[in-house]
Amino acid sequence: MSALICGSAAYDNIMVFEDSFKNHILPDKIHMLNVAFLVPQLRREFGGCATNIAYNLKLLGDDPLPMATVGQDFGPYRRWLERWDIRLDHIRELDDIFTAQAFITTDLDDNQITAFHPGAMNRSEVNRVGQAEGVTIGTVSPDGRTGMIEHAEQFADAGIPFIFDPGQGLPMFDGDDLRTFVGQCTWVTVNDYEWQLLKDRTGWDVADVTSRAEALIVTRGGNGSLIFTAGAQYEIPTARPDSIEDPTGCGDAYRAGLLYGLMNDLDWETMGRIASLMGAIKIERHGTQNHTFTKDEFEQRFKASFGRSI
Repeated sequence: MSALICGSAAYDNIMVFEDSFKNHILPDKIHMLNVAFLVPQLRREFGGCATNIAYNLKLLGDDPLPMATVGQDFGPYRRWLERWDIRLDHIRELDDIFTAQAFITTDLDDNQITAFHPGAMNRSEVNRVGQAEGVTIGTVSPDGRTGMIEHAEQFADAGIPFIFDPGQGLPMFDGDDLRTFVGQCTWVTVNDYEWQLLKDRTGWDVADVTSRAEALIVTRGGNGSLIFTAGAQYEIPTARPDSIEDPTGCGDAYRAGLLYGLMNDLDWETMGRIASLMGAIKIERHGTQNHTFTKDEFEQRFKASFGRSI
């Protein structure tokens, strides 16, 4: 099977402020805030949902096809993806704009101030699902609003099953939008906060979603995940990480595990455990694409984590 992963490609600029924000923000001056933070530590990581999912799916041994719009500064990211032999057929470079990027400053209390520039992501609709040949499964992950709407329509019109993965893009859509997405897709995956938001905006519960989609997957961080189908509910345990370094990108790693399971016709319990282990492996490294493993290493960790083989 061939997976087309529609979503963002982005740079994550991560800075550490070696003090507490509260020591530099005067409560009685919030209305005229003007502050500067010296950040001796800076990392620039490769991120974005489409390319994160593609990277993780590549580690699992499949040949993903990410679809995203990027900007004139994409060169270093291109070389990174080429190093991992990730296909770039549908990474569209736009020469008059920058690649999407986040600027994240964290203080010593783990508070964060984030600014996000969508850049080329806002033109994601220039890519079309029909431009990719041989696609048998897809995802619609966080991206530009118009692109997400049009890619879901294009998957549905082409009869290609896909995962609706709204992520941090979910607040862009109202109840009618979300009900349309659920009606078009084959599977829905959200975290527990996003699930609450989706319920509030659509007025739907689990039964409403699973009467339209084949499954609803809800991730719950350290509490594992739940997979609902029309006839069953599966509680997926977490896999224990060796250390907890950075949760950023764990959701994308989990979604790659789901895609791998769907592409290989695995049962929900096995698929969920693969996805859970992918999240645990990712959390052990800073950044979203700095973890690696071999097939044998993954199978050994799976057996150690769940007491069974894949």
